[in-house]
Amino acid sequence: MSTPAPSSPRPLAATAPRGGGGLHRFANPGRFLRLTDRLLPWLWALAVAVTGAGAAWALFFSPPDWQQGETVRIMYVHVPMAWLAMGGYAGLAVASLMSLIWRHPLADVAARELSPVGAMVTALCLATGSLWGRPMWGTWWAWDARMTSVLVLFFLWVGHAALVRAFDEEERGARAGAILALIGAINLPVIKWSVDWFNTLHQSASVTRISAPGMHVDMLYPLLVCALGFTLLFAALVLARVRAAVMEKRLRQMQLAQARRQEGAA
Repeated sequence: MSTPAPSSPRPLAATAPRGGGGLHRFANPGRFLRLTDRLLPWLWALAVAVTGAGAAWALFFSPPDWQQGETVRIMYVHVPMAWLAMGGYAGLAVASLMSLIWRHPLADVAARELSPVGAMVTALCLATGSLWGRPMWGTWWAWDARMTSVLVLFFLWVGHAALVRAFDEEERGARAGAILALIGAINLPVIKWSVDWFNTLHQSASVTRISAPGMHVDMLYPLLVCALGFTLLFAALVLARVRAAVMEKRLRQMQLAQARRQEGAA
């Protein structure tokens, strides 16, 4: 008696589905794998080079702050991690929207692989903020609006990562995770404007004031280079995870097809 074939995973489309604009030309897994095969080595090399240059500039050539002294160097990790935590979640919301509306076949995979990386950078944001806050504010943690809203963001990242893996059917998990991600996006403007809406320990925006940034260029430029380097690392890591997930799914589909052929021949 032959053994039953394993349940089929949600297939990756071989052709681009309708709607959703030009992004669907990357829906073909073979095209995506060919593109990332050429792109990833260059992206990793550029990310390491820019991050190394930014770290050296921030640690050895940027001046200490006149009030915070050498402690200000935590900023060169903390601020980029905060930007990536929010920007990455915005990307998660976009991928979830594409999954729910246009059924983009790579959107579910991208969202699934993005959430662990997003949780990691948000955890680094919270950890470095705690390390920075202890000498500046005299406490490791204060339940002000920004810190609390970023903590909520961390729980949203972790919740999404757990939810999409909690179902036997990948499609159900992807749909539940997409709904959670879109609801959680409400937290992003709360984080951004919490320092203006509430009385918090955090200072108001100093980098994003284009007309008159509240930071000297000797600190601003290395911060921006560090942010670019960490962003490139983030993108390379997510792309590598998505590529590995696509290859794994294709391998499972090939194994399933082989099992069905063997069952049919038995």
